[in-house]
Amino acid sequence: MTDDESVEYYTLLCDDPAHEVVLVDCGSHEKDVILALRKLTGLSLWHSRVLARQAPVTILEGLGDYEARSAVSMLRSAGAEAEWRQEPEPGEHTAPSL
Repeated sequence: MTDDESVEYYTLLCDDPAHEVVLVDCGSHEKDVILALRKLTGLSLWHSRVLARQAPVTILEGLGDYEARSAVSMLRSAGAEAEWRQEPEPGEHTAPSL
């Protein structure tokens, strides 16, 4: 590259924004939900149990649409109440300011 040439950098924007998976309620099948959490997160059984008992809690972040829906489906089939949400953009407020 010579001194006359300039380099331009571009930031690529993804069409699919990041999503997060929220465990709303563990439900009555706690054991099945803990096993599903372990499979999704890779955490130990003990950490998965602690996470399940902290509901409502965000368990996964930065997922694409398909991955988030699949994770919610797995949790719901285990008996949990779960939902996926689009992650807020940096600088966005999730709660009103007082």
